[in-house]
Amino acid sequence: MTEVRINGERHAIDAPVGRTLAAFLRDDLGLTGTKTACGEGHCGACTVLVDGVPTLSCITLVHTVEGRELTTIEGLRDHPLVDAFVRCDALQCGFCTPGQIVSAAALVEAVPEPTVDQVRHHMAGNICRCGAYPKIEEAILTWRG
Repeated sequence: MTEVRINGERHAIDAPVGRTLAAFLRDDLGLTGTKTACGEGHCGACTVLVDGVPTLSCITLVHTVEGRELTTIEGLRDHPLVDAFVRCDALQCGFCTPGQIVSAAALVEAVPEPTVDQVRHHMAGNICRCGAYPKIEEAILTWRG
C-alpha cells in the first residue's frame, strides 16, 4: 500500500507494479485533466508536479511517488496562470494546455518574472502540435501572481 498526497488530499494506493501515475490519476481517481498523448515521455502533455518538480506521469510508476506531494492541473485551477492562458488565448485544441500550465507553474514558482530565454528553456519539454508557442510565452511572461 502506497500513500501520497494529491492536490492536498491523502490517498492510499494499492496499485500493481508497473502501473503508471498517469493511468492511476485518470482511471482510478478520475483526475482526467492530466492527458496522455505519446505515452513515452516526449510530449509533456502528462506533466504533473511531484514535490514541485515537473514530472512526466506517463513514464512515472505509481510506486515511485510514495510519500510525495503531487499536484495535477486540477490542483492549479485557481492559479493565476490559468487566467493568463485564457487572456492570451494561449491554446488552440487545448490538449497540451494542462501540461503547459503545470510546467509553467513550476517555472514561475522558482522565477516569478522569467525572461523569454528562461521560459523557452523551461518549457522545451512541452510540445504544442497547434503551434501556440508565442501565446504560451506571452501568458507566462505576463501572468499576474
